[in-house]
Amino acid sequence: MLREIVLDTETTGTDAKGGDRLIEIGCVELVNHIQTGRTFHQYINPQRAVSEGAFAVHGLSDAFLADKPLFADVVDAFRTFCGDARLVIHNAPFDVGFLNAEFARLGAAAPPAIDLEAVVDTLIMARRKHPGAANNLDALCNRYGIDTTRRTKHGALLDAQILAEVYIELLGGKQTSLGLGVAEVQEAVAVAEEGGEPVPVGVRTMRSRLTPEERSRHEAFLAGLGANAIWRDYVGEEGSA
Repeated sequence: MLREIVLDTETTGTDAKGGDRLIEIGCVELVNHIQTGRTFHQYINPQRAVSEGAFAVHGLSDAFLADKPLFADVVDAFRTFCGDARLVIHNAPFDVGFLNAEFARLGAAAPPAIDLEAVVDTLIMARRKHPGAANNLDALCNRYGIDTTRRTKHGALLDAQILAEVYIELLGGKQTSLGLGVAEVQEAVAVAEEGGEPVPVGVRTMRSRLTPEERSRHEAFLAGLGANAIWRDYVGEEGSA
């Protein structure tokens, strides 16, 4: 089962190395390139002022963020949600740079840095697919007819949900992987969340529709064919096809 996390962040500014901080993280889970409905969303107190330029983009004020948890308080929940899934990010160096800077601030408790080479960068995908064209998120949404009317300001979760749609279009359009559909993906996720065994991708077990009486008659029929009947080459050990 291919699990990916489409991720977006909002920040106090554009310079992670200069001290700008994360203020919002939004994540959307994909399984086999289908949104499962599971998300992670968190506002964060950056312990510094939001720049005027950043505020104009996302509208998150210092006053709004003042009572939000610190990154150190939410990092475990964030990492648990992501697990070992592949990250999908638009202009990945920006978001990864901020995340790794936040990790580094945790000192001895810092988790391993995110390897940028292991991240799917949809900006790189878009530039390869549409060379010479505008490939920011708004331009890609216009190109693929993705509705952005709900997006009056940038927001990490909403942008991650929109990016998930863009990502599928960059892959070639609405699709499923290995024939696994939306309902099956949601069932697999539900089973996993309840502590059961995940549904194997591409494996569909057909339930027998025979009644006990029909099965008994069928087994009696097979017995009457003899041990060397060709029919037995086409049935399993229990006599069912």
